[in-house]
Amino acid sequence: MLALLASLALAAPSPSPLASDPAVAALVQEALSNSPEVSRADATARAEMAREPQVSSLPDPTLTLGIQNDGFQSIQIGTMETSYWQVMLTQPVPWPGKLSARAATVRAQAGVAGGETARLRLAITAEVERAYVDLLVVRGQLALLAKLEVLWAEAEAMARTRYEVGQGAQSDLLRAQLERTRLKQRRVALEGEERTRLQALNRLRVHPLDEPVPTQRPLAAFSDPVLRSADLAVADAEQRSPDLAIAALAVQAADRRVDSARKDWFPDFAVTAGVMPRGSIEPMWTVQLGITLPVWGATKQSRGVDESQSRREADLRGEEAIRLLVRLRAHERRTLLSAALQTLDIYRGGILVQSDAAVRSTLTQYQVGKVTFPSVLEVLRGLVVDEGGYLDALAATQKLAIADREVSLAPPDGLLAGGSAGSMPGAASVSTAGRAGGAGGSPQPAAVPAASGMSSGM
Repeated sequence: MLALLASLALAAPSPSPLASDPAVAALVQEALSNSPEVSRADATARAEMAREPQVSSLPDPTLTLGIQNDGFQSIQIGTMETSYWQVMLTQPVPWPGKLSARAATVRAQAGVAGGETARLRLAITAEVERAYVDLLVVRGQLALLAKLEVLWAEAEAMARTRYEVGQGAQSDLLRAQLERTRLKQRRVALEGEERTRLQALNRLRVHPLDEPVPTQRPLAAFSDPVLRSADLAVADAEQRSPDLAIAALAVQAADRRVDSARKDWFPDFAVTAGVMPRGSIEPMWTVQLGITLPVWGATKQSRGVDESQSRREADLRGEEAIRLLVRLRAHERRTLLSAALQTLDIYRGGILVQSDAAVRSTLTQYQVGKVTFPSVLEVLRGLVVDEGGYLDALAATQKLAIADREVSLAPPDGLLAGGSAGSMPGAASVSTAGRAGGAGGSPQPAAVPAASGMSSGM
């Protein structure tokens, strides 16, 4: 059991660019140091370990004081031989091996509590890292909003110039002004969301909820997680999974309970020693040995063995089920990480470059009257979709690496759906032949794989 816990504690986590960042590591350390949940789990583990010396000790002895007297008229001690004081001590003594079996059972159960503490620490670490990613996402959206404000200001200036010289329609100017007003609405919503993300992170750190948390670099500045082979990913998950370690420790505890239940068939002893002072008459003494008789073994000890064996079988099947689930989640995360990394390559090598070029080209052509203002609307809103989708893809990729370090048993789809800060509030729909509107009119970026659960746009 101790070797199992030691291997769990010393196992090297899977590589993660986010976890190696000093700012993130400091936030995680604060959360682990201040977390009342971790303190509670540590106290529970200490309480479980404190049970071992209790169950391995002999039962408390019994001291018996009494008097035996002849008649009711007077105390006859020292006068009658059968009258005396009585001092007796009785010590129960379990059958050899029973105490050690019970101690081994409790020791294994304490190991389960230690494994649960390890699981909690991994979960809190992952929660802090995900909260940090969410904060980076919403701040990235605010940065994108600032970029859009510059572009719409440029578009409005072009529309105004064209309108003033009689080459453009007033509606173009009004639509540009409308879009800039919508950006103000989006900024208010994003700033509110930034505060909620900050509060969630500070709650984990046990700090004042509105305490500022600086982010040293944007999400795009972190390197991508490393895609490992399937065999290596599964082996790492099996080695580091606290859930699997807890299941294995539960089987060990079940083995000890079976052994202890079988020893309950053997009788216990009670050793009694006593002395009976009789005043001036020579005192008497006694030594007795009592033995419990398991006469009800067919309905008690036998059923106890059956119960322990059945629970052991259940724990064995539980360990097998968790092992299969750990392997499945490792394969799922690797598959989705591979798709996410390919998605990022498509964004970096094509979509972002082409989207930015399309914006610049369209604005230039609008300035000289070669395209209409709806074309400007289309490319600028397309920029929102493309850069927002890239930001969401970055967040989803980092969260897959976080789940891998956590050795999470949660389905990756459920983890990633809505996992980032989501679409930019108030984003208008794009009516083009090349893009299909999603729910609420928000466009869906074609390059994001549907299976990954990444949210679209900004």
